[in-house]
Amino acid sequence: MTGLYGAIQPADSVSLSTRTHGAVFNLEYSPDGSVLTVACEQTEVLLFDPISSKHIKTLSEAHEDCVNNIRFLDNRLFATCSDDTTIALWDLRKLNTKVCTLHGHTSWVKNIEYDTNTRLLVTSGFDGNVIIWDTNRCTEDGCPHKKFFHTRFLMRMRLTPDCSKMLISTSSGYLLILHDLDLNKSLEVGSYPILRARRTTSSSDITSSGSSGPRAVGSPCHQHDSGPLSEKHLSRSSQREGGSPRNSLEVLTPEVPGERDRGNCITSLQLHPKGWATLLRCSSNTDDQEWTCVYEFQEGAPVRPVSPRCSLRLTHCIEEANVGRGYIKELCFSPDGRMISSPHGFGIRLLGFDAQCRELVDCLPREASPLREIRSLYSHNDVVLTTKFSPTHCQIASGCLSGRVSLYQPKF
Repeated sequence: MTGLYGAIQPADSVSLSTRTHGAVFNLEYSPDGSVLTVACEQTEVLLFDPISSKHIKTLSEAHEDCVNNIRFLDNRLFATCSDDTTIALWDLRKLNTKVCTLHGHTSWVKNIEYDTNTRLLVTSGFDGNVIIWDTNRCTEDGCPHKKFFHTRFLMRMRLTPDCSKMLISTSSGYLLILHDLDLNKSLEVGSYPILRARRTTSSSDITSSGSSGPRAVGSPCHQHDSGPLSEKHLSRSSQREGGSPRNSLEVLTPEVPGERDRGNCITSLQLHPKGWATLLRCSSNTDDQEWTCVYEFQEGAPVRPVSPRCSLRLTHCIEEANVGRGYIKELCFSPDGRMISSPHGFGIRLLGFDAQCRELVDCLPREASPLREIRSLYSHNDVVLTTKFSPTHCQIASGCLSGRVSLYQPKF
Protein backbone atom coordinates (compact mmCIF):
# COMPACT_ATOMS: atom_id res chain seq x y z
CA MET A 1 0.00 0.00 0.00
CA THR A 2 2.88 2.36 0.73
CA GLY A 3 4.28 1.72 -2.75
CA LEU A 4 0.90 2.34 -4.34
CA TYR A 5 0.29 5.59 -2.48
CA GLY A 6 3.82 6.74 -3.25
CA ALA A 7 3.21 6.08 -6.95
CA ILE A 8 0.19 8.37 -7.16
CA GLN A 9 0.83 11.36 -9.40
CA PRO A 10 -1.01 14.70 -9.35
CA ALA A 11 -2.25 13.96 -12.86
CA ASP A 12 -4.02 10.88 -11.50
CA SER A 13 -6.65 13.02 -9.81
CA VAL A 14 -10.31 12.96 -10.85
CA SER A 15 -12.51 15.99 -10.25
CA LEU A 16 -16.07 15.25 -9.11
CA SER A 17 -18.89 17.40 -10.47
CA THR A 18 -19.72 19.37 -7.35
CA ARG A 19 -20.76 22.55 -9.20
CA THR A 20 -21.35 25.45 -6.80
CA HIS A 21 -22.21 24.07 -3.39
CA GLY A 22 -19.82 26.28 -1.44
CA ALA A 23 -16.76 25.11 0.44
CA VAL A 24 -16.23 21.42 1.23
CA PHE A 25 -15.92 21.10 5.00
CA ASN A 26 -15.80 17.32 5.44
CA LEU A 27 -15.50 14.06 3.51
CA GLU A 28 -16.57 10.62 4.73
CA TYR A 29 -16.55 7.17 3.12
CA SER A 30 -19.02 4.46 4.04
CA PRO A 31 -17.31 1.60 5.94
CA ASP A 32 -17.39 -0.63 2.84
CA GLY A 33 -15.95 2.16 0.66
CA SER A 34 -18.91 2.15 -1.74
CA VAL A 35 -20.12 5.70 -1.05
CA LEU A 36 -18.29 8.99 -0.58
CA THR A 37 -20.27 11.73 1.19
CA VAL A 38 -19.42 15.42 0.99
CA ALA A 39 -20.42 18.00 3.63
CA CYS A 40 -20.92 21.38 1.97
CA GLU A 41 -21.04 24.97 3.12
CA GLN A 42 -24.34 25.67 1.34
CA THR A 43 -26.63 23.35 3.37
CA GLU A 44 -26.08 20.35 1.09
CA VAL A 45 -24.72 16.82 1.29
CA LEU A 46 -23.41 15.20 -1.89
CA LEU A 47 -23.09 11.46 -2.45
CA PHE A 48 -20.76 9.85 -5.00
CA ASP A 49 -19.66 6.41 -6.11
CA PRO A 50 -15.89 6.80 -5.49
CA ILE A 51 -15.00 3.92 -7.82
CA SER A 52 -16.83 5.17 -10.91
CA SER A 53 -16.68 8.85 -9.79
CA LYS A 54 -20.39 9.13 -10.61
CA HIS A 55 -22.83 11.33 -8.74
CA ILE A 56 -25.43 9.39 -6.75
CA LYS A 57 -27.56 12.01 -5.02
CA THR A 58 -27.63 15.59 -3.74
CA LEU A 59 -29.41 16.22 -0.46
CA SER A 60 -30.17 19.81 -1.41
CA GLU A 61 -31.71 20.86 1.91
CA ALA A 62 -29.98 18.50 4.28
CA HIS A 63 -29.78 21.32 6.85
CA GLU A 64 -30.62 25.00 7.14
CA ASP A 65 -26.97 26.07 7.49
CA CYS A 66 -23.44 24.78 6.85
CA VAL A 67 -22.99 21.01 7.04
CA ASN A 68 -19.91 20.37 9.17
CA ASN A 69 -19.43 16.64 9.72
CA ILE A 70 -20.68 13.25 8.52
CA ARG A 71 -20.42 9.92 10.34
CA PHE A 72 -21.54 6.49 9.15
CA LEU A 73 -23.13 4.27 11.81
CA ASP A 74 -22.98 1.25 9.48
CA ASN A 75 -23.00 0.68 5.71
CA ARG A 76 -26.45 2.23 5.27
CA LEU A 77 -27.12 4.67 8.14
CA PHE A 78 -25.22 7.94 8.51
CA ALA A 79 -25.52 11.13 10.54
CA THR A 80 -24.84 14.75 9.58
CA CYS A 81 -24.46 17.82 11.79
CA SER A 82 -24.73 21.50 11.05
CA ASP A 83 -24.42 25.10 12.15
CA ASP A 84 -28.23 25.03 12.40
CA THR A 85 -27.61 23.26 15.78
CA THR A 86 -29.20 19.96 14.67
CA ILE A 87 -28.08 16.43 13.80
CA ALA A 88 -29.87 14.46 11.07
CA LEU A 89 -29.97 10.69 10.57
CA TRP A 90 -30.16 9.32 7.02
CA ASP A 91 -30.67 5.90 5.37
CA LEU A 92 -28.93 5.25 2.04
CA ARG A 93 -31.93 3.15 0.96
CA LYS A 94 -34.35 6.08 1.42
CA LEU A 95 -32.61 9.40 0.85
CA ASN A 96 -35.72 11.41 0.00
CA THR A 97 -36.41 12.04 3.70
CA LYS A 98 -34.44 12.07 6.94
CA VAL A 99 -34.85 9.23 9.36
CA CYS A 100 -35.12 11.86 12.09
CA THR A 101 -33.73 15.19 13.26
CA LEU A 102 -32.05 15.50 16.66
CA HIS A 103 -32.41 18.69 18.71
CA GLY A 104 -30.36 19.37 21.84
CA HIS A 105 -27.42 21.63 21.05
CA THR A 106 -27.72 25.41 21.32
CA SER A 107 -24.88 26.35 18.94
CA TRP A 108 -23.04 25.01 15.91
CA VAL A 109 -22.60 21.22 15.99
CA LYS A 110 -19.12 20.28 14.80
CA ASN A 111 -18.44 16.61 15.55
CA ILE A 112 -20.16 13.22 15.45
CA GLU A 113 -18.77 10.01 16.93
CA TYR A 114 -20.41 6.58 17.29
CA ASP A 115 -19.89 3.81 19.84
CA THR A 116 -20.61 0.59 17.94
CA ASN A 117 -20.70 -1.42 21.19
CA THR A 118 -23.54 0.54 22.82
CA ARG A 119 -24.97 2.12 19.64
CA LEU A 120 -24.73 5.51 21.28
CA LEU A 121 -24.22 8.56 19.07
CA VAL A 122 -21.93 11.23 20.55
CA THR A 123 -21.93 14.83 19.31
CA SER A 124 -20.11 18.02 20.29
CA GLY A 125 -20.61 21.67 19.41
CA PHE A 126 -19.51 25.22 20.02
CA ASP A 127 -21.98 25.41 22.91
CA GLY A 128 -19.33 23.41 24.80
CA ASN A 129 -21.59 20.40 25.22
CA VAL A 130 -20.95 16.74 24.49
CA ILE A 131 -24.34 15.04 24.10
CA ILE A 132 -25.14 11.31 24.04
CA TRP A 133 -28.01 10.06 21.83
CA ASP A 134 -29.56 6.60 22.27
CA THR A 135 -30.05 5.38 18.68
CA ASN A 136 -31.46 2.10 20.06
CA ARG A 137 -34.67 4.03 20.80
CA CYS A 138 -34.78 6.30 17.79
CA THR A 139 -38.17 7.43 16.41
CA GLU A 140 -39.29 9.97 13.81
CA ASP A 141 -39.35 12.54 16.61
CA GLY A 142 -35.69 11.95 17.55
CA CYS A 143 -33.71 9.99 20.12
CA PRO A 144 -33.51 10.11 23.91
CA HIS A 145 -30.45 12.17 24.81
CA LYS A 146 -28.51 13.59 27.73
CA LYS A 147 -25.70 16.04 28.25
CA PHE A 148 -22.57 14.03 29.03
CA PHE A 149 -19.87 16.67 29.46
CA HIS A 150 -19.33 20.40 29.18
CA THR A 151 -16.20 22.47 28.69
CA ARG A 152 -15.43 25.96 27.51
CA PHE A 153 -13.80 26.67 24.13
CA LEU A 154 -14.57 23.18 22.77
CA MET A 155 -13.30 22.62 19.21
CA ARG A 156 -13.21 18.89 18.44
CA MET A 157 -14.15 15.63 20.18
CA ARG A 158 -13.10 12.08 19.28
CA LEU A 159 -13.43 8.55 20.65
CA THR A 160 -10.57 6.08 20.47
CA PRO A 161 -11.27 3.06 18.23
CA ASP A 162 -12.08 0.86 21.25
CA CYS A 163 -14.18 3.68 22.79
CA SER A 164 -12.16 3.50 26.02
CA LYS A 165 -11.18 7.19 25.86
CA MET A 166 -12.71 10.47 24.78
CA LEU A 167 -10.40 13.26 23.62
CA ILE A 168 -11.53 16.88 23.45
CA SER A 169 -9.49 19.72 21.96
CA THR A 170 -10.07 23.38 22.76
CA SER A 171 -9.36 26.70 21.13
CA SER A 172 -7.33 27.68 24.21
CA GLY A 173 -4.72 24.97 23.54
CA TYR A 174 -5.88 22.36 26.04
CA LEU A 175 -6.42 18.69 25.30
CA LEU A 176 -8.81 16.85 27.62
CA ILE A 177 -8.74 13.06 27.93
CA LEU A 178 -11.49 11.09 29.66
CA HIS A 179 -10.02 7.70 30.58
CA ASP A 180 -11.88 4.39 31.04
CA LEU A 181 -14.90 5.92 29.37
CA ASP A 182 -18.43 5.14 30.53
CA LEU A 183 -20.93 6.91 28.27
CA ASN A 184 -23.86 5.86 30.42
CA LYS A 185 -22.77 8.15 33.23
CA SER A 186 -23.31 11.87 32.82
CA LEU A 187 -20.57 14.09 34.22
CA GLU A 188 -21.62 17.12 36.20
CA VAL A 189 -19.26 19.89 37.30
CA GLY A 190 -16.80 18.52 39.84
CA SER A 191 -18.04 14.93 39.61
CA TYR A 192 -15.05 13.65 37.67
CA PRO A 193 -11.63 12.99 39.24
CA ILE A 194 -8.62 14.82 37.84
CA LEU A 195 -5.73 12.51 37.00
CA ARG A 196 -3.51 15.36 35.93
CA ALA A 197 -3.72 19.01 34.98
CA ARG A 198 -0.37 19.86 33.46
CA ARG A 199 1.53 20.98 30.42
CA THR A 200 3.84 18.79 28.41
CA THR A 201 6.25 21.71 28.12
CA SER A 202 7.92 23.92 30.68
CA SER A 203 6.47 27.11 29.24
CA SER A 204 4.50 29.47 31.43
CA ASP A 205 0.73 29.77 31.31
CA ILE A 206 -0.84 31.36 28.30
CA THR A 207 -1.46 35.00 29.06
CA SER A 208 -2.89 36.30 25.81
CA SER A 209 -5.04 35.17 22.93
CA GLY A 210 -5.92 36.12 19.39
CA SER A 211 -8.08 39.09 18.59
CA SER A 212 -11.01 37.16 17.16
CA GLY A 213 -12.89 33.89 17.26
CA PRO A 214 -13.27 31.48 20.16
CA ARG A 215 -9.57 31.39 21.05
CA ALA A 216 -10.07 32.57 24.59
CA VAL A 217 -7.72 32.04 27.50
CA GLY A 218 -8.20 29.91 30.56
CA SER A 219 -8.75 26.40 31.79
CA PRO A 220 -11.38 24.61 29.75
CA CYS A 221 -13.04 22.97 32.73
CA HIS A 222 -15.88 24.70 34.55
CA GLN A 223 -14.97 24.94 38.22
CA HIS A 224 -16.54 25.71 41.55
CA ASP A 225 -15.86 29.11 43.10
CA SER A 226 -13.85 27.42 45.84
CA GLY A 227 -10.90 26.90 43.52
CA PRO A 228 -9.51 24.58 40.88
CA LEU A 229 -10.69 21.03 40.53
CA SER A 230 -8.55 18.74 42.64
CA GLU A 231 -8.45 15.36 44.32
CA LYS A 232 -11.11 16.43 46.81
CA HIS A 233 -13.71 16.10 44.04
CA LEU A 234 -13.02 12.40 43.69
CA SER A 235 -15.98 10.61 45.23
CA ARG A 236 -15.41 7.17 46.68
CA SER A 237 -18.27 5.78 44.64
CA SER A 238 -16.44 6.70 41.42
CA GLN A 239 -13.29 4.77 42.34
CA ARG A 240 -12.72 1.19 41.36
CA GLU A 241 -10.45 -1.06 43.34
CA GLY A 242 -7.11 -1.68 41.65
CA GLY A 243 -7.31 1.04 38.99
CA SER A 244 -8.42 4.45 37.91
CA PRO A 245 -12.04 5.56 38.36
CA ARG A 246 -14.33 5.58 35.33
CA ASN A 247 -14.34 8.81 33.30
CA SER A 248 -11.26 10.18 35.05
CA LEU A 249 -10.17 13.43 33.43
CA GLU A 250 -6.67 14.37 32.32
CA VAL A 251 -5.95 17.92 31.18
CA LEU A 252 -2.90 18.58 29.03
CA THR A 253 -1.37 21.37 27.00
CA PRO A 254 0.38 19.45 24.22
CA GLU A 255 3.84 20.55 23.23
CA VAL A 256 3.78 22.32 19.86
CA PRO A 257 7.06 23.26 18.13
CA GLY A 258 7.52 26.99 17.72
CA GLU A 259 4.78 27.79 20.22
CA ARG A 260 6.72 27.61 23.45
CA ASP A 261 6.08 31.25 24.31
CA ARG A 262 2.66 31.66 22.69
CA GLY A 263 -0.72 30.00 22.87
CA ASN A 264 -2.16 27.80 20.19
CA CYS A 265 -5.53 26.54 19.03
CA ILE A 266 -6.03 22.80 18.43
CA THR A 267 -8.22 22.96 15.34
CA SER A 268 -8.22 19.34 14.16
CA LEU A 269 -8.11 16.11 16.15
CA GLN A 270 -7.84 12.54 14.83
CA LEU A 271 -7.03 9.12 16.33
CA HIS A 272 -4.70 6.43 15.03
CA PRO A 273 -6.84 3.52 13.72
CA LYS A 274 -5.17 1.16 16.20
CA GLY A 275 -5.47 3.63 19.06
CA TRP A 276 -1.70 4.13 19.39
CA ALA A 277 -1.58 7.90 18.93
CA THR A 278 -3.48 11.11 18.36
CA LEU A 279 -3.00 13.48 15.44
CA LEU A 280 -3.41 17.22 15.95
CA ARG A 281 -3.45 20.23 13.66
CA CYS A 282 -2.50 23.31 15.69
CA SER A 283 -2.38 26.97 14.73
CA SER A 284 -0.93 29.83 16.72
CA ASN A 285 -3.25 32.37 18.29
CA THR A 286 -1.79 34.96 15.91
CA ASP A 287 -2.43 32.68 12.88
CA ASP A 288 1.17 32.95 11.69
CA GLN A 289 2.14 29.29 12.23
CA GLU A 290 0.46 25.94 11.70
CA TRP A 291 1.74 22.50 12.71
CA THR A 292 0.77 18.86 12.31
CA CYS A 293 1.80 16.83 15.37
CA VAL A 294 1.62 13.17 16.39
CA TYR A 295 1.46 12.20 20.07
CA GLU A 296 1.96 8.64 21.29
CA PHE A 297 -0.31 7.32 24.02
CA GLN A 298 1.78 6.27 27.00
CA GLU A 299 -0.32 3.60 28.66
CA GLY A 300 -0.05 2.23 32.16
CA ALA A 301 -2.37 2.43 35.13
CA PRO A 302 -1.53 4.97 37.83
CA VAL A 303 -0.10 3.61 41.07
CA ARG A 304 -3.10 5.02 42.90
CA PRO A 305 -6.49 6.25 41.60
CA VAL A 306 -5.30 9.86 41.44
CA SER A 307 -1.63 10.22 40.60
CA PRO A 308 0.54 12.36 38.32
CA ARG A 309 0.63 11.05 34.78
CA CYS A 310 1.11 12.30 31.24
CA SER A 311 -0.62 10.13 28.68
CA LEU A 312 0.81 11.79 25.57
CA ARG A 313 4.31 12.24 24.21
CA LEU A 314 5.17 14.23 21.08
CA THR A 315 6.86 11.85 18.62
CA HIS A 316 6.60 13.52 15.20
CA CYS A 317 5.72 16.93 13.79
CA ILE A 318 5.95 19.07 10.68
CA GLU A 319 5.23 22.73 9.95
CA GLU A 320 2.40 23.39 7.53
CA ALA A 321 2.09 25.97 4.76
CA ASN A 322 -0.41 28.07 6.76
CA VAL A 323 -2.34 28.98 3.62
CA GLY A 324 -5.98 29.92 4.13
CA ARG A 325 -5.60 31.41 7.58
CA GLY A 326 -8.63 31.12 9.82
CA TYR A 327 -9.99 28.02 8.09
CA ILE A 328 -9.86 24.64 9.82
CA LYS A 329 -8.03 21.92 7.88
CA GLU A 330 -9.11 18.34 8.59
CA LEU A 331 -6.36 15.72 8.20
CA CYS A 332 -6.48 11.94 8.63
CA PHE A 333 -4.60 8.66 9.08
CA SER A 334 -4.55 5.94 6.42
CA PRO A 335 -6.59 2.81 7.32
CA ASP A 336 -3.41 0.97 8.41
CA GLY A 337 -2.11 4.01 10.35
CA ARG A 338 1.21 4.17 8.50
CA MET A 339 0.52 7.39 6.60
CA ILE A 340 -1.09 10.77 7.16
CA SER A 341 -2.88 12.85 4.55
CA SER A 342 -2.69 16.54 5.40
CA PRO A 343 -4.14 19.59 3.57
CA HIS A 344 -1.23 21.67 2.30
CA GLY A 345 -2.06 24.86 0.45
CA PHE A 346 -3.86 24.00 -2.78
CA GLY A 347 -3.18 20.28 -2.38
CA ILE A 348 -2.37 17.53 0.10
CA ARG A 349 0.80 16.00 1.49
CA LEU A 350 1.23 12.32 2.27
CA LEU A 351 3.39 12.00 5.38
CA GLY A 352 5.06 9.02 7.03
CA PHE A 353 6.80 8.38 10.33
CA ASP A 354 9.93 7.47 8.35
CA ALA A 355 10.92 7.16 4.70
CA GLN A 356 9.77 3.51 4.59
CA CYS A 357 6.34 4.30 6.08
CA ARG A 358 6.83 1.80 8.86
CA GLU A 359 4.40 1.31 11.72
CA LEU A 360 4.60 3.97 14.41
CA VAL A 361 5.59 1.40 17.04
CA ASP A 362 8.55 0.31 14.89
CA CYS A 363 10.11 3.77 14.53
CA LEU A 364 9.41 5.64 17.77
CA PRO A 365 12.13 8.26 18.27
CA ARG A 366 13.59 9.22 21.64
CA GLU A 367 12.91 12.87 20.84
CA ALA A 368 10.37 14.45 18.52
CA SER A 369 11.34 13.93 14.87
CA PRO A 370 10.06 15.45 11.61
CA LEU A 371 7.35 13.65 9.69
CA ARG A 372 8.65 12.50 6.29
CA GLU A 373 7.00 13.79 3.14
CA ILE A 374 6.18 10.83 0.88
CA ARG A 375 4.31 12.64 -1.88
CA SER A 376 2.68 16.02 -2.56
CA LEU A 377 -0.43 16.14 -4.71
CA TYR A 378 -1.83 19.40 -6.09
CA SER A 379 -4.98 19.47 -8.20
CA HIS A 380 -7.08 22.26 -6.66
CA ASN A 381 -7.29 25.93 -7.48
CA ASP A 382 -8.16 26.92 -3.92
CA VAL A 383 -7.22 26.08 -0.34
CA VAL A 384 -7.80 22.42 0.58
CA LEU A 385 -9.81 22.11 3.79
CA THR A 386 -10.29 18.36 4.20
CA THR A 387 -8.92 15.02 3.05
CA LYS A 388 -9.80 11.37 3.63
CA PHE A 389 -8.42 7.90 2.81
CA SER A 390 -10.79 5.27 1.46
CA PRO A 391 -11.19 2.47 4.04
CA THR A 392 -11.11 -0.27 1.37
CA HIS A 393 -9.33 1.02 -1.77
CA CYS A 394 -6.07 2.76 -2.56
CA GLN A 395 -7.76 6.11 -2.95
CA ILE A 396 -7.62 9.54 -1.30
CA ALA A 397 -10.24 12.28 -1.53
CA SER A 398 -9.72 16.00 -0.91
CA GLY A 399 -12.08 18.97 -0.86
CA CYS A 400 -11.34 22.68 -1.15
CA LEU A 401 -12.71 26.11 -0.31
CA SER A 402 -14.24 26.65 -3.76
CA GLY A 403 -16.21 23.38 -3.58
CA ARG A 404 -14.15 21.03 -5.74
CA VAL A 405 -13.60 17.41 -4.70
CA SER A 406 -10.64 15.47 -6.13
CA LEU A 407 -9.91 11.73 -6.02
CA TYR A 408 -6.37 10.39 -6.19
CA GLN A 409 -5.55 6.80 -7.07
CA PRO A 410 -2.72 5.06 -8.95
CA LYS A 411 -3.13 4.33 -12.63
CA PHE A 412 -1.71 1.24 -14.31
